Amino acid sequence: MTKVEVEKKAVYKGHKDCIYALEKGVNGSFFSSGADGLVVRWNLERPDLGELLVKVPNSVYALELVPDNDLLLVGQNYAGVHLIDLKSKRELFSAAVTRAAIFDIQVYDHWVFLATGDGEVIILTLPDLKTIHKIRLSDKSARAIAIHAERQEIAVGYSDNAIRIISMRDFSLLHSFAAHTNSVFSLQYSADNRSLLSGSRDAHLKVWDVANGYQQAQSVVAHMYAINHIAFREDGAYFATCSMDKSIKVWRYEDFRLVKVIDKARHAGHGTSVNKLFWGDPNQLISASDDRMISIWNLKNL
Repeated sequence: MTKVEVEKKAVYKGHKDCIYALEKGVNGSFFSSGADGLVVRWNLERPDLGELLVKVPNSVYALELVPDNDLLLVGQNYAGVHLIDLKSKRELFSAAVTRAAIFDIQVYDHWVFLATGDGEVIILTLPDLKTIHKIRLSDKSARAIAIHAERQEIAVGYSDNAIRIISMRDFSLLHSFAAHTNSVFSLQYSADNRSLLSGSRDAHLKVWDVANGYQQAQSVVAHMYAINHIAFREDGAYFATCSMDKSIKVWRYEDFRLVKVIDKARHAGHGTSVNKLFWGDPNQLISASDDRMISIWNLKNL
């Protein structure tokens, strides 16, 4: 296999504190937010063109784009969720649905799913953000959500170390299993819908066989410290993980082979915890860190 090469294309600066949330936009844009409460729109080709959309009083851990409607959902800790019109940069709706942290936001059809720090999964409607259901299956935080559209299932990772699979048809519990030895921080279904990948504070990457009742198929000690996020490339052939150990790792999905490590020593990478990732295109990764910076990485020979 040809050696994968990495080039640091650009660094985006402007946040005043740790960056916790990244969200891919359309037409070469993306969004970021974090502990400073700034929600910023950036251009992938122009690091100098950051545009402040809104500032909220508390930290933001979760952003979610509703691309068909040009809307952005912002989860503000201790104050609920906000819906921002990206054209006018105005808030259309807000809902104080929880006093806890909002760790993840996912959208499916006309529903919004929130994972909250008090263990609830809250389901709202778009665009009015009306609560239609609350699911409490643990007293520990709900940290991550992934949606399997074909099976109409929601996977939720919790700080009690468990993953729970919930039906979107009636919100009943389908599966519950002890997945890790510490909090589950990230969940992603593979592009072929066969696997659920989980990353945890225990530094393990695990793979669960969806069709076989979510039986464990793989377990990899992927990082030295907590895995904060997992991001699949759009075609599903590769995925990336990022960690509190300051590194980014790129993996081949076919055999879960590690193909590249991006870190400070070898690539002038982040100096502190790397918190979020997304793929800009098949050869480009974007990362955000506690070091207040966003980096763009060009990957060759993937």
